[in-house]
Formats: sequence, structure tokens, C-alpha cells
Amino acid sequence: MEATKKTNTKKKIIDDNTIISKYMEYVLEKNDEPKNVFSFCKENQINETEFYTFFNSLDSLKQQIWVKFFENALETIHKEEAFEGYSDKNKLLTLYFTLFELLTINRSFVMFSLKENKQGLKNLKNLKLFRNHFKNFIVTIIESESSAKNDKVAKVTKPIFAEGAWLQFLLLLKFWMEDTSKGFEKTDVLIEKSVNTVVDLLDTKPLESLFDLGKFLWKEKMN
Repeated sequence: MEATKKTNTKKKIIDDNTIISKYMEYVLEKNDEPKNVFSFCKENQINETEFYTFFNSLDSLKQQIWVKFFENALETIHKEEAFEGYSDKNKLLTLYFTLFELLTINRSFVMFSLKENKQGLKNLKNLKLFRNHFKNFIVTIIESESSAKNDKVAKVTKPIFAEGAWLQFLLLLKFWMEDTSKGFEKTDVLIEKSVNTVVDLLDTKPLESLFDLGKFLWKEKMN
């Protein structure tokens, strides 16, 4: 009598990245959101218990996707050995260019995420946790010992400066969403001008950069 052969089938390990990938694929393929956690898990053969190990709702999952974007950007820029020695301006430039590179790779999902319910950037609840991470990064730059402008920070309180940088990022994001230039070249130009403006807010003469930024935006609006 032949011995029964045992099949060693290992269950695929489900983690937060797997669930996020499946969610992004789901909405892009169907151009719609899952109605609830149950239907999403059933569609993707995920145990609900596994889902709730990482996310307490679909809303929290959507917010974590944006957190992952930010964390991946940070991981990338911190791999540059020279990053910690960068000036405030170059740290912001590196963050922005890296972030928008990641967003461009995931542009289809980003456009869906920010345009669902046809609310555009009014639908910013998905960016709630992302916003916190972003503002914390800005404060870290301000507090950095390598900053050459620490003595001037008193002119602009940290919360106000961080909020200003966040509003600037939203403007960049909206511009990028509407940018039709090849390789999003105009967004790259606006990033450089915007970063100059934000960094100059820690300096004594921001008006020149604000004027330069205003001219660029006006020109793009009129074209």
C-alpha cells in the first residue's frame, strides 16, 4: 500500500503592503471603491480578521496608502549619505522631487483617490495622516542643528510655518494633477520656485520669491 503523499502548501502571508496593493488594483480595475470590508476581502480572498489586524476600516486603509507614499519617500532620501548635510532648501527639494516621482509612478491611483466623488482636492480626508507626517518633517528641518537659520525661526512659529508649507504642497499637488507638460516639466519648475519661497520665509526678504512665484502661476493660468 502506497504511503499517502503529504502536500506541503504554505498559506501566503498577508501583510499591510499586500492588502494595500490589492486595494489599489481593485479600485483601478473597477474604477470604483469596494462597498465594505467584507466585499473587498471576499473579492481578494482575504480573511477579514487579517484585514483588521492592520486596518480598522477602509477609510484607515486609504489614509495609510498616503502614509506609505511619504514613508517610501523618506526611506529613499535618507539613503543619500549626504542628505543630512543638505541645506534647508535642498532637503525640501529632495523631499518634493522624490514625493512627486512616487506620486507619478502611482498617478492613476492618486488621481482616483483625489477625484473620487468628483470632489477633487476637497476630498482631503485621505491625506489626514499624510499631512501629519509632512508637517512633522518640516518641523524637523526647522529644528535641525544643521540649519543655518535657527536664529530667525522666532519670526515664524513652527506650527504656522509647517501649515504654510502644507498649503504650498497642496497647491503643488493640484498643479501636478492638472499639468499637461511633457514629463510634468512645469511642475518641476514650480517646485523649485515654491521651495525658494518657503525657505525665504525663514529669511528676511521673501517678497522677491513670492513675486517670482506669482509671475509663474499667472503665466501658466493665462496660457
